[in-house]
Formats: sequence, structure tokens, C-alpha cells
Amino acid sequence: MKLTGDWLQRSETQQVCALLQAAGFAALVVGGSVRNALLGMAVADVDIATDAVPEMVSDLAEMAGLRVVPTGIRHGTVTVLVGQESYEVTTFRQDLQTDGRHAVVGFGASLAEDAARRDFTINALYAQADGTVIDPLGGLPDLMARRVRFVGDPAARIREDYLRILRFFRFYATHGDPDQGIDARGLTACAALSAGIDTLSRERIGVEMRKLLAAPDPAPAVAAMAAAGVLAQVLPGADATALAVLVHLENGAPPDWLRRLLVLGGDDPTDALRLGRAEQRDWLLLRNLIGGAEGPAELGYRHGAALATHTLLLRATMFKADLPPDWQIAMARGAAARFPVTAADLMPALQGPALGARLAGLENAWIESDFTLTRDQLLQ
Repeated sequence: MKLTGDWLQRSETQQVCALLQAAGFAALVVGGSVRNALLGMAVADVDIATDAVPEMVSDLAEMAGLRVVPTGIRHGTVTVLVGQESYEVTTFRQDLQTDGRHAVVGFGASLAEDAARRDFTINALYAQADGTVIDPLGGLPDLMARRVRFVGDPAARIREDYLRILRFFRFYATHGDPDQGIDARGLTACAALSAGIDTLSRERIGVEMRKLLAAPDPAPAVAAMAAAGVLAQVLPGADATALAVLVHLENGAPPDWLRRLLVLGGDDPTDALRLGRAEQRDWLLLRNLIGGAEGPAELGYRHGAALATHTLLLRATMFKADLPPDWQIAMARGAAARFPVTAADLMPALQGPALGARLAGLENAWIESDFTLTRDQLLQ
């Protein structure tokens, strides 16, 4: 089988592969780019695997006039910059020692050994520069069946890095087939070893959960997480029940991981997922707005279209109610509205708290008029 794509055929990709091959080394595109291209999905980063050690990769690239950044040289990875493109080039490797979080790797591995240390069979696919696919572990049938399966023994793979538990559910959400269900052996191993998640940094957990909840439909994967006890390990008190309802109500609206996080409920996730300040602010605001009474237009005016959309979808989901009629039109009207009165219109007759109170009262009256009162009508 051969794959094609601009990402593979562009001159920058071919140049990096050619400089390695000219020196007698392998140059194979690996992982996500091959996986996604075979499924017709977007390709982002292009990673290259080789039997050249990192120092040799650096020397060859620099002799070709390319810039090299030793981004992960202890693990065999250097980043080669070609014009505006960057390529992570990683030496074939095998794990010599693991502790569930980090690995000590050894170079000089064969392609088969390099493939065997990867997490899932669908991520152990390689391609030559001409697009010829190399499948050392039988991952291609799994990919075509949209089946996410650990390489070898699931428990052994998880004990090497407990983040693979979350990656298992994330890839099931993004690349799996919910109609055929999640891999039973993988699910059993994740359930048995879920306590290992506590050894991971909250930053790593947060990154995976963001990716998972941003999938087109993460509900089946999150339900499986809950059944395996993994969701409770990551987000104490969370409940996956309402997520499928929210995804249905979204009806083509762009996925938003924070909106979906809100519907899971549970404890404040700020520490559990290492929310940034803006994320924490929006999470708290949405939690308060869910129980509010503002209509679509007022929500759009006060908080903007994005937060208003989140709020209305969350209310409908959590209160098992219908979305308001023409809510998107009303929300957009409110988001575009501009209060016609300024503080200068009321000064110097009013100052300080009295000025603020009067402005707030006029603004409320304007909102209640559905934004129809003019400046002159408000000031009368």
C-alpha cells in the first residue's frame, strides 16, 4: 500500500529523508502522519524515524545547511528545521528501563524493536519517502477497522507509562469505531492499573483530557472511562451520563472541551487538570451562569457569543429542557449590541457610586427593551 499527500511530497520532507538515505541510513515517516493520512484525516506534524544516532542526524543536517535543535536528545530526538517546516527525527530505540512516567532508552534498535515499544498498533505504522507503507506489527488492519489496540500485552505497555491509559481512551474517541466497542483487553488493563494515574503530572493529564474532550464525539470514550473507574481517578465526582446529551444538542457546533468538562460536573478541576487562569475564570463563570435566568440576547451582550452558546447548551443539557426558539439569532443580536449611553452623558450631575448605579439601571432598562431604547429615550 502507498499513501500520498502534499505533506509527504513537499520538498522539505523529501530533503530530510534524502540527506539520511544518501548517507546510508533509513528515513521513515512514522506515527500520526501515516495513521491520519491513511484515514483521510488532517496531517499536522511529520515525524521521521531513522537508524542514525542523534549526533549523526545533527551532523548530516548541519552539513546540508539546516538548523538543528536538540529537543529530546536523551530520547533520541532532534528537530530539523527546513525553511518554515520542522521535523522531529528520532533514532530507532528500545526501552531499557521504565517507571511508569519516564523511560531510559537505548539506540541501535531494529525497526521491529522500535515498533514494539510504541503504545498502539495504529501508531506503529511507517512509510518510506515514496509513500510505501511498512506495517511491522499488523496495525494496518486495526487502523482500517478503527480498532485501538495496545502493542503486545496491554498491562506491560501501561506500566511503561501510565499516561497510556488516557491515550487509550483519547484515541478511541478520535480514531475508534464506537459501533464495535472498545477493545476489551485494553479496557480491562486500564481498569486494573488506573491507580497509576496518580503518579503522573497534572499537566500531562490535562493535555490528554483536553484532546479527548475536543474529539468530535467523546461520549462513548468517557462512558468507558467511567465504567473502568478511570474518570473518577482523573476527575473525582465526575459523571459521564449527560455528555452524550450535550454532544447531541451541539448539532454541529464546534467542539469545545471546556463546555464538555462542565457537563461532567464533579470537583473543581483547576488542580486536577492544571487549568490556566483564563480557563479557570471561564469554568467558574459558566458554572454560575448555568443556574441564571438571562435569556440568549442578554447572555450574548454581557458575555459574548461563545460563552452564551456554552451556557445555553449546558442549561438545556443539565435541566433536560429545549433550547429557546431562535436562540442563535437572539444571541447574535445581543453580542452585536452596543449600549448607547456613556458615563460622560450623566456627568457632572452624577459622580462616583451614584453614577455607576444610574448607568447600571439604564443598561438594564435598555436590555429589557430588547436593545431598542435609544440614547435620547434613556436619558429622558
